[in-house]
Amino acid sequence: MPQAEFEAVVRKAPTALPVRRAWYLYEALMGHTLDVEDAPRAEAIDLLDPKAYFTGKPRLSKRHRVRDNLLGTGRFSPVIRRTDALEQVLKLDLAAKARAIVGGTGGHLVARAASFMLLADSRASFQIEGERPPRNRLERWGRAVLQAGKNRLTIDEIIRLHGVLIEDTRFVRVGLRLDGVFLGERDHNDDPLPEFIGAAAADLNDLMMGMLEANDRMRDDGLDPVLQAAATAFGFVYVHPFEDGNGRLHRCLIHHVLTERKFTPPGMVFPVSSVMLDRIDDYRTTLQTHSAPLMPFIDWRPTPERNVEVLNGTADLYRYFDCTEAAEFLYACVRRTVESDLPREIGYLRRHDEAIRRIMDAVEMPDRIAENLVMFIRQNKGTLSKRRREGEFSKLRDDEVILIEQIVGDAFEGFDEASAPIGGETN
Repeated sequence: MPQAEFEAVVRKAPTALPVRRAWYLYEALMGHTLDVEDAPRAEAIDLLDPKAYFTGKPRLSKRHRVRDNLLGTGRFSPVIRRTDALEQVLKLDLAAKARAIVGGTGGHLVARAASFMLLADSRASFQIEGERPPRNRLERWGRAVLQAGKNRLTIDEIIRLHGVLIEDTRFVRVGLRLDGVFLGERDHNDDPLPEFIGAAAADLNDLMMGMLEANDRMRDDGLDPVLQAAATAFGFVYVHPFEDGNGRLHRCLIHHVLTERKFTPPGMVFPVSSVMLDRIDDYRTTLQTHSAPLMPFIDWRPTPERNVEVLNGTADLYRYFDCTEAAEFLYACVRRTVESDLPREIGYLRRHDEAIRRIMDAVEMPDRIAENLVMFIRQNKGTLSKRRREGEFSKLRDDEVILIEQIVGDAFEGFDEASAPIGGETN
């Protein structure tokens, strides 16, 4: 809207509620001050309706008589609508549930459960990207994830994490990319057929600074931690600031926020990536719900390097986005980790340890042998296979095998056989 026309609207009705809101947004988001007098003395109004949106702490603009209660700033500001799904899950107080589960469990058992859950999350995060890295790379990334929340979230910290992720920098540049990026297929000439195009490289620094400002505001204003994690992490992956590794870093940012806000118990990582992998179609739909509507507004061309070059201004497409569906999806993932994955992993370890103890009381053997017996018996639905009995366990008598099978059966009686522990049967 031409500035002169907007100024005429404000002068005509400077105290009207919708005019004041639009006036504030015009100046805050456009960075232009209109040539109009401050609003006459009037009752201050909220920019967003707190009954309809999750909001930040209000900050009064005396010029407009408007209380800015956005989640971010003019540089970057997502919105999250108050839906029935989000209102209901907030009432569950999942952070308190997680603390209660951990608090009622011995420290050694919690540490082992945390270790397995961290490995499961790291493995799933790579699998989402179609990668199956060696265990040492998984563990290295897991250690980086475990550091989440310990350092203040800055561009330098995010780039540091990117460096941990990208082991071989010969083909991938660590840090903010210098060129375009897209997700999608290629045609028979190897030219891009993008389904999604990340923000233009020239806009990355400003967008990232805006994202970090919004993250700080949401934290300082006390927004629910899972909602903050959704807004920050999904905002990051929509911008897509790196050549590679954006998805894994996006999921790492979830852990950062949940840890920094003390939503997750100390030393624990909720395996949200494992849940996302199980719900991969829902995860992709959540991402595409944002990215697909943007494509008609992005003017681009293929480059000689078979990449994409954005030709028009697109920064605002990434600054302001509706994060509601992403928040609902993330909260559903967190809910499953708290109500199912965490107690199941602890329950598995308790039963596993009881079976090992009783087996070694019955037959003297090394821990490793007892561990394998439990694993093989469970994998074979309660019995030791003929091949195993005649192979590495041939020294066991028949009556000992029957007793050990009974011990394992008793230990895992009632355990949900349809759901393996997230750490796997090789715990």
